[in-house]
Amino acid sequence: MPAIVHFDIAADDPERAARFYHDVFDWKVTKLDGPVPYWLLGTGGDGEAAVGGGIAKREQAWQSVTPTIEVPSADAYGERIVRAGGTIVVPKVAIEGVGHLVTFKDPEGNVFSILEPAPGNPFVPPASA
Repeated sequence: MPAIVHFDIAADDPERAARFYHDVFDWKVTKLDGPVPYWLLGTGGDGEAAVGGGIAKREQAWQSVTPTIEVPSADAYGERIVRAGGTIVVPKVAIEGVGHLVTFKDPEGNVFSILEPAPGNPFVPPASA
């Protein structure tokens, strides 16, 4: 069954947001090197199961907090989303080492993403049996 594996926080000032979540919740913050500035959030302590998070610069008015659901096929689940009355906000995008991401709105206007993880994606916990 697909599960939420990640959440993105959109921020006007990502560095300020990263400091906030670190200072308030003691979440580990790691700035990733890459073409788009992105800060990973470690939301659990050592050995604790937790959903991972990240912070990026807000680029669209609809961006807020976007939960990400792991799926086996971004294409198949994208089709299911549309058939069920959802709309695709950002079509499938390949993110090197992470996988394929599709962002969508449910029929109520809530924004989510689905992720088909790349093999060996270190940011998504292995699926449980």
